[in-house]
Amino acid sequence: MIDARRTPVRSSRRPTGRRGSGRGSTGRRRTLRQSVAHNRSRVPDLAGGRLLVPSALTVLAICAGLSAARFALDGRVDLAVGMIAASALLDGIDGRIARLLGATTKIGAELDSLADAINFGVAPALTLYLLLLRGQDAGWVLALIFVCAVVLRLARFNIIDDDDDVPEYTKNYFVGVPAPAAALIALLPVAAEQQFGTGWWTSLAAVGTWMMLTAALAVSRIPTASLKTYSIPPRAVVGLLILVAICAALLVTFPYLLMFLVIAAYLVHIPFAWRTQRWIASRPHTWDQAPKERRAERRAMRAIDRSRPQKSQARLGLRRPERR
Repeated sequence: MIDARRTPVRSSRRPTGRRGSGRGSTGRRRTLRQSVAHNRSRVPDLAGGRLLVPSALTVLAICAGLSAARFALDGRVDLAVGMIAASALLDGIDGRIARLLGATTKIGAELDSLADAINFGVAPALTLYLLLLRGQDAGWVLALIFVCAVVLRLARFNIIDDDDDVPEYTKNYFVGVPAPAAALIALLPVAAEQQFGTGWWTSLAAVGTWMMLTAALAVSRIPTASLKTYSIPPRAVVGLLILVAICAALLVTFPYLLMFLVIAAYLVHIPFAWRTQRWIASRPHTWDQAPKERRAERRAMRAIDRSRPQKSQARLGLRRPERR
């Protein structure tokens, strides 16, 4: 038999530890907070890096634009034109990267505007003067007028961009030719001289007329399309990739011919952009619609107009034959 007096009876209840539980939990919380603060201090702050990337691209664009003038002074035409094209490419992506990273700042916007004045006003004007107009007083006057026109165009763009009262559809268009496009269009006589040699297209009259026409397009109020609002449908991806391959082949073999084609395509689109902008402005109910919806409505209206009888047919009481 087991002696109950010698066998200890163990209680099933566990000690609550009420006296020391508060101090222990407080100590654990303090240790946890210290650990989190220590780990947080070891994680690098990425905000400065995000803000640095777009501004660094803008600075690179400034260096490329000014290097174009240096290469033009040395007579290295290919590098001069290539540097201006590179600055235009960097100008096109720095704003997009800033929006993707959430790094849009006021100083970035001001830096971008000042960079555009240098890259697409000063640099192409100096390039044209040094390559085609050097030593001619009238050529220097033309270069000054071109720079002033580009700067005025940039100043107006900054004012319009800060205006929140304009209709939504106006963000789909630029007022006048943008500064990067104006710079590349102005360099067309340089491309013609490299592709075809010296001729009437390199004379002071021809180059000056082309520069003034480009400056007038930059400061004009003619609407031009903005590529920011265009989206690529999935069915057009294959064709676009083929077009990119063709442009890459032309860039390697005939770069100035590619420049001719790109400038011609851009100038041809201006009447269509002007007509589309007038169509939207006359229909306030489409102001808040997406560009895709507007294009669908225009196609539907054109289909209705084609189905209506013409004036001569209506007079004779004739109807168009039904399509099968």
